Amino acid sequence: MIKLPMLTADQKLAEIKRLYFTTSRATIAEDFAKALDLLKSIATEEERERAAVFMDGLAEMRSDWNKKAKGRSQKAKGKR
Repeated sequence: MIKLPMLTADQKLAEIKRLYFTTSRATIAEDFAKALDLLKSIATEEERERAAVFMDGLAEMRSDWNKKAKGRSQKAKGKR
């Protein structure tokens, strides 16, 4: 059986921050899901607020990249 370490709130915040700075168009969906799971596992509202700026940034990137992807597929359909 694999023993998983319990992460502290600071470690969870550091991982959310790392995901924010390393995510790409190709990994945003997976990275956002991981960050959301980490955020949900943080115990206090005060600790979650520290992660809010990174979560907002990830959500904005996801939204922007989804809009651009939809725009490209719409243009491709129009060229047929």
